[in-house]
Amino acid sequence: MKLVTYRASVEAGARLGVIDGDLVVDVEALGASQGEDLPDSMLGLIDMGRPGLDALRDCLEEAEGRHAPGTATALANVKLLAPIPRPRKNIFGIGLNYVEHVAESAASLDTSKDLPKQPVVFSKPPTTVIGPGEGIEHNAKMTKQLDWEVELAVIIGTTARRVRKADALAHVFGYSVMIDISARDNRRAGQWIFSKGMDTYAPFGPCIITADEIPDPQTLDLWLTVNGVEKQRSNTRHMLFKVDDLIADISTGITLEPGDIIASGTPEGVGAGRTPQEWLKPGDVVIATVEGIGTIRHPVVDATPED
Repeated sequence: MKLVTYRASVEAGARLGVIDGDLVVDVEALGASQGEDLPDSMLGLIDMGRPGLDALRDCLEEAEGRHAPGTATALANVKLLAPIPRPRKNIFGIGLNYVEHVAESAASLDTSKDLPKQPVVFSKPPTTVIGPGEGIEHNAKMTKQLDWEVELAVIIGTTARRVRKADALAHVFGYSVMIDISARDNRRAGQWIFSKGMDTYAPFGPCIITADEIPDPQTLDLWLTVNGVEKQRSNTRHMLFKVDDLIADISTGITLEPGDIIASGTPEGVGAGRTPQEWLKPGDVVIATVEGIGTIRHPVVDATPED
């Protein structure tokens, strides 16, 4: 299933929806129309676990595309928000997870040229998250090196603590698209959280595809353009540490909980790795796609405070 968080009008609150053709079906209303108690938020659905997904799927099948009045809205007429507008915890970011990106980072960002022996983990606060179409803030007083990274986002569905690699994918709720925006000149003594953790630095969406529709997350093309020019293109099969590796590794010491998000790393082609280096500026438009999931488009906006 393709799940979204959306707003039907400027005045309306955020709602949980499921895509049915060219319609967004309100999940709570769909359930009520069939006597099922379904939630109105993505986190609420994730918390219900498999029974919630099964009940939603049954309701969709029962409706057969004939939805009760007030239950469905044309997708073209709604505003999509980040699938989880406010994550409960920091996003788990993964650095240096594609071979070619390790090489370009070593050449331009003073990271090690050696391939990591364990996943390189950092975090992005919940306040980094923005939804489709929202502006990536460029504060010229903070950065002159604003950079892009397209990534497959992994959304955890059930608690994972010290899980085996073989069992790791069973803990995944679904997958989405994320852009890991980075202010390269804001790394501090080798620490990345400020560089990657500023407001608006995690564009996220447009939906969550449930894990049953992506049985192998290591087969997906992903790419990114800036102003229509392709900058990144690769496939998740080139990850050094696969999705199951990441879940198993993080869960050795940090319990992954329902709704947690892992941004699984980016391939080569970032601005810092180019000759000459390229940086985002106000007026640029960044578009990122992961095959089978969707596309997000974000303008870069001037957020430089006045003196």
